[in-house]
Amino acid sequence: MSSETAVPATTAVPVMTDVADLASLVEVQPEATVSRTVLRAEGTRVVLFAFDAGQVLTEHTAAVPVLLQVLDGHLRITADGRTVDLRPGGVVHLGTRLPHAVEAVVASRLALTMLDAR
Repeated sequence: MSSETAVPATTAVPVMTDVADLASLVEVQPEATVSRTVLRAEGTRVVLFAFDAGQVLTEHTAAVPVLLQVLDGHLRITADGRTVDLRPGGVVHLGTRLPHAVEAVVASRLALTMLDAR
């Protein structure tokens, strides 16, 4: 006869996190690109970027899939052999380790959402 010991179920406590006004958390600086992490939560990190007009993030990759969303301004995203003009209301998804570059056509603020289910 085998004996079984009851193991208490572990219940994850649901968490809701909010940020009321992303754009207010980072300011455009003259001739610079500024970044700031504003949210770390389960499976997600949100980093804000502020670009002065003409600033460029040269080609690079991300270790996890990302979503790019312009809060204000106009950015040009180059990846996967094409270029997308990204303005408020649009979103771009980039897969893991996809080389990409970002150019600020005008002064702009960007929300970068890093997606990591690990």
